[in-house]
Amino acid sequence: MPMEQTMRWFGPKDPVSLRDIRQAGCTGVVTALHHIPVGETWTIEEIEKRKSLIEAEGMRWSVVESLPVHEDIKKSSGDFQGHIQRYKESLENLARCGVSTVTYNFMPVMDWMRTNVSYELPNGARALYYDRAAFIAFDLFLLNRPGAKADYSAEEILSAEKKLQSLKPQQRETLFHNALLGLPGSDDRFTREGVLRALAEYDHIDAAKLREHLFYFLRQVAPVAEANGIRLAIHPDDPPYPLLGLPRIVSTEADLAAILHASPERANGICFCTGSLGVRPENDLAGIVERLGDRIHFIHLRNIRRLAGGDFYEADHLDGDVDMYAVVHALTQSMRRRNVSLPMRPDHGHQMLDDLAKQTYPGYSGIGRLKGLAELRGLEMGILRS
Repeated sequence: MPMEQTMRWFGPKDPVSLRDIRQAGCTGVVTALHHIPVGETWTIEEIEKRKSLIEAEGMRWSVVESLPVHEDIKKSSGDFQGHIQRYKESLENLARCGVSTVTYNFMPVMDWMRTNVSYELPNGARALYYDRAAFIAFDLFLLNRPGAKADYSAEEILSAEKKLQSLKPQQRETLFHNALLGLPGSDDRFTREGVLRALAEYDHIDAAKLREHLFYFLRQVAPVAEANGIRLAIHPDDPPYPLLGLPRIVSTEADLAAILHASPERANGICFCTGSLGVRPENDLAGIVERLGDRIHFIHLRNIRRLAGGDFYEADHLDGDVDMYAVVHALTQSMRRRNVSLPMRPDHGHQMLDDLAKQTYPGYSGIGRLKGLAELRGLEMGILRS
């Protein structure tokens, strides 16, 4: 049974249209109601509006990505109980509208992080890149986070100083801009003041405390998801280690297993992102599928090339440090055992060909993702037919 082919769509303002996505061979769309402020209820009316747009193009709304978790829930502060209640209401409304897979993450303050969103590859295509020394330079010298030096070794600080000295003023500004990109689908960028203020609110929250807050959230919402036929899929940390002094708790197989154990409902599951998990070489991706595959509800297939010093960039989907053959083979076996077809999207893609002249959200140009999808579909078909 093959995976359901999908792509992410950021709504009517996305320069990659629904028609483009259908022409790429997709039958499903991954999207969210980005215009609704985080923490407010998704109403049936708004859900149906988005659903009707997708169905008019001959596809279905396969996955919500994401139904965001309010920061108050992550901190267990403010009106966090009210936000949890509204989250439950949104899940119930999605179920009434026939949308049954919901992705979310529990990364504090900021979502994914890249230092270069247009890293030029030898063939002229552009990829997303994470330069750890550049990120430390941003943290120490551009963001000027209080107490940041305590999080790094003397060697790392020296490397960051050298990196900063090597950058021209315009390059420093670009680094600052890239590190403060807004959440996917949002036109709003983070500000230095806003980030520092948000970080200060996490001063008393370590990994154990954040994990406790996640588990509490799951014990409230997973039973509602289960009762309504919703599959919850938590996205791993990206990148999968602490940033800006903030804990990250969805980075390893042990993290994922603990999350599944915390709330045993089948609805409580995983968004299996090979790019995020693949940054850590100790993560055995095919093994994770074999051991936790029954709780994988959504698949992101993306490849990365790990470099020295914690750097990585996003490689072609079939050419990186992720053994994509082994991963897809394990996924096909897992789906066969479960008798399900899981939604999959080619996560990110290189900016290439005509898209080099277009403005799209980093990683989400059309042609690069189409190339990745074609490669992954071919790989899966070869595995299934063999």
